[in-house]
Amino acid sequence: STMRSIYFALKFFHEQVLHQKFDQELPLAKGSAKLPAVLNKEEVNSLFDVTYNIKHRLALMLLYYSGMRLHELINIKWEDFDFQRNLIHLKVTKGEKERVVFLHDNLKKFIQDFHLQTEGLVFHSNLGKKYNQRSVQAVVRLAARKAGLKKKVTPHTLRHSFATHLLEGGADIRSIQAMLGHKNLQTTQIYTHVANKDMSKLSGLL
Repeated sequence: STMRSIYFALKFFHEQVLHQKFDQELPLAKGSAKLPAVLNKEEVNSLFDVTYNIKHRLALMLLYYSGMRLHELINIKWEDFDFQRNLIHLKVTKGEKERVVFLHDNLKKFIQDFHLQTEGLVFHSNLGKKYNQRSVQAVVRLAARKAGLKKKVTPHTLRHSFATHLLEGGADIRSIQAMLGHKNLQTTQIYTHVANKDMSKLSGLL
């Protein structure tokens, strides 16, 4: 690749021309992104358990049980929920491409048990103002701190955990791609590197 060629040209110049040690490492290839941080199911549930504010817990549950992005969460409306067909219609999405995700039974039960469904924006202040992203980020950070989690937890961590747990449960990678709204399958395939499905099989060989 071009990057490798530049690297070895610089290495040759330093060592053969300048007679200096060249100790720079070869840059990582494009696409070799850092693996996402993922919570296990017990850690996810601990976030819910320590969050007593009902709307805040709903935000955490939506991020995990639907895998939606942060900006999708703050724009979601009650009209986007289909409780008969158990679906959530995400209309404000990255790239403006709408998609439909499942309405998980745990999420549906929580909404119905606390009679949360009304109309309009799901997340708004008492003055009717829409939540901003920083507010939700703060909710997630506080929950992680109260739960005693050592990992750095962000709203996107719950999205990563959603995808990884689906993969570990046997879901097809293309179904996960559709749920996440990824344009390219390659983006979704990063979760194959953090899923424990194949790892557990290997450990059984020892």
